[in-house]
Amino acid sequence: MTGSALSDEKKEFIVEEYAIGQRFDVWLADRMPSHISRTRVKSLIKSGNVSVNGKPCKEPNFRLKGEETVSLEIPAPEDATPLPENIPIDILFEDDHLIVINKPPGMVVHPAAGNWTGTLVNAMLHHCGDSLSGIGGVRRPGIVHRLDKDTSGIMVVAKTDEALAGLSAQFADHGRNGPLERSYLAFVWGAPQKNLGTINVPLGRSKTNRMKRSVVKADTQDAREAITHFSVIEHLDGIGDGQTNASLVECRLETGRTHQIRVHMSHIGHPLIGDQDYGKHFSTKANVLDETPRKAVKAFTRQALHANVLGFEHPVTGALIRHQAPVPEDFQSLLDAFKASKYRNLN
Repeated sequence: MTGSALSDEKKEFIVEEYAIGQRFDVWLADRMPSHISRTRVKSLIKSGNVSVNGKPCKEPNFRLKGEETVSLEIPAPEDATPLPENIPIDILFEDDHLIVINKPPGMVVHPAAGNWTGTLVNAMLHHCGDSLSGIGGVRRPGIVHRLDKDTSGIMVVAKTDEALAGLSAQFADHGRNGPLERSYLAFVWGAPQKNLGTINVPLGRSKTNRMKRSVVKADTQDAREAITHFSVIEHLDGIGDGQTNASLVECRLETGRTHQIRVHMSHIGHPLIGDQDYGKHFSTKANVLDETPRKAVKAFTRQALHANVLGFEHPVTGALIRHQAPVPEDFQSLLDAFKASKYRNLN
């Protein structure tokens, strides 16, 4: 018979007769909630957090004899406190209340599993230092909005509670009733049927991958309204036959869902070049391009998306702030590669 958990941190079990001869860590892992893996159980055993008949047992491969009393103490998780790191930042504007930066591709915004260091937050803590007056009583930057790791472009970060509250309200409104302006440049496969358009389809969590988003029906439980306005800036062929094989598109958000532009553009048949999550099935299109753009596409390993414009009302002073940032070097090189062969066979 099996005992019950004494608390969230401490559990106690009696080894069943049918478990005689079983490996200790395997048996114990089977009795843990799903978020505690066998690897974690093995680590707890080796660290002395598991006792058998009142004595610590640090042998994961111990063979059970039956009737043992097993006690397990799970330490409270340690807070992952971000540490300041001297990481260069492209600062577009800064005062006592907020800072506007141009985030490079490849930088994660906030520390999380697999990315505890090298993030924008680590960089902000080093750069701002004592100028952070505190967010919620903690000396940390206030992240108002995020960009994907591989999306480049402009972000605003709050230094104070007052700035965070004011900016958060503007981003929640998405510019419907205020001055918030957000524009992105996306380099997509093919040519949208119209040079101007609006994509208005709800998004929800993907059924096959919880880290991804997908277009869902409006009555789906987690469906969220998502509206993207787009305009084609330039058609590019990459072959020299006069046919459009890629387009530079400006996207403006009326909502701010996770991966919104990437999913919406893929939904209308024009995924972003380099997008391995929502456009991987288009990657073979590079094979028909001229050598220069073909090599550029295959070397471009992130989604071609750049937040180029951000405008808002300063939450403390009331001043209108608007910044524009050119695309980073890798994005520009990709564009140049397509333009290099644009008219090759037309003369």
